[in-house]
Amino acid sequence: MSVSFRFIHAADLHLDSPFRGLAKAPGQVRERLADSTFDALRRLTDAAVTEKVDFVVLSGDLFDAADLSLRAQLLLVREWEKLEAHGISVFAIHGNHDPLDGARADLKLPGNVHVFGAEGMDYRPAYRRSGELAAFVYGRSYGTKVVTDNMAAGYRPQPEGPFHIAMLHGNVDGDGTHDPYAPCSLADLTGNGFDYWALGHIHGRRVLHEYPHVVYAGNAQGRNPREIGAKGCYLVDVSASRSVTLTFVPLDSVRWIEQTHPIGEAESEQELLRQLSAEADRLAAEADGRSVMIRFRLTGRGALHRQLAEPAVRLALLEQLQTEPPEREPWAFVHELVADTEPAIPWEALAAEDSFAGELYRLSGRLMDNEALWSEFAKEAVAPLAGHAGLGRLLREELEERPARWLAQARELTLGLIGRDEE
Repeated sequence: MSVSFRFIHAADLHLDSPFRGLAKAPGQVRERLADSTFDALRRLTDAAVTEKVDFVVLSGDLFDAADLSLRAQLLLVREWEKLEAHGISVFAIHGNHDPLDGARADLKLPGNVHVFGAEGMDYRPAYRRSGELAAFVYGRSYGTKVVTDNMAAGYRPQPEGPFHIAMLHGNVDGDGTHDPYAPCSLADLTGNGFDYWALGHIHGRRVLHEYPHVVYAGNAQGRNPREIGAKGCYLVDVSASRSVTLTFVPLDSVRWIEQTHPIGEAESEQELLRQLSAEADRLAAEADGRSVMIRFRLTGRGALHRQLAEPAVRLALLEQLQTEPPEREPWAFVHELVADTEPAIPWEALAAEDSFAGELYRLSGRLMDNEALWSEFAKEAVAPLAGHAGLGRLLREELEERPARWLAQARELTLGLIGRDEE
């Protein structure tokens, strides 16, 4: 007979993960980043206790490296002991970052914790804190860093289980943003009798399927500029009728943000700097008490386009944004400034203009729209260099494809220079 229960699904804690490339950041920023994965673990414990969950499943990469950090191991055991004091069980598997063949301290785990081995799929009963059987939890750890077999194919639910939760650290349907470890298809997971697949490895949270639920919880704390947005875990409620409700619980203490900012209303570098500083403060105020690491992406058309194309100008602006070190939390730190802007050129007017600039605009448009025309034009343009042994081969390789982005940039640069000469 089924009973209602509640559990937390988390993955990819990556405890003691290093944050590289921020040597010039203020000490407070570096320290907060270094502690952020540990902060996420503490918040996970707090959430489990506050939400009165029955158990927690951790789907791999608890640690960031195979040779486990002693600090991370000690802290994890301490947090698990807190859960034990509240009658909350923990089920865990190891992934590619922390396989079981890595070096580790000989620590005794509390009795509420079960870590699945690597020999094959195993299962354990999971109980409500009040003692009723809630589910069977299944899992298998990585024995080594690289696992290329379809581990999911070896999972089989036990017939007597009231609800079946399968933990897997793997790549479903070949997500190209992550290594192809423990590869499997969504069909492998939805057709074998499990009720909930608690997945790890992919750091973006997503629900791939419902009934049965196939869920990536994502990582608990963003670790680099690619891992933007809120990070955390899923609180999973299962009713006696086996309906499933997912609630996202943020755990991150530092949030990575990519923010676009149009340059159209900035007439000077000073004005742009003022706008970006105000925008950084706003983002920090809206981050639910988290500090924020910001990458600004400058967009749109404006008078500053030509200046922002110069790396030295962008670096000077970035250094000014980083001049004032954070004095209190939450803080905002701008770690990168990227320009993806266009010159303030009246494209619509140029399309009909009877002038050299207008003809150049129309020609570039035809080249971008017509591959055969581009090929003919390009070969004619570089014909004087085609006989050179090194350059000729390089040009042939580069011109095999129509680089639309290059054409757009060349058009913008040329027309921008023409417009400046006519001022």
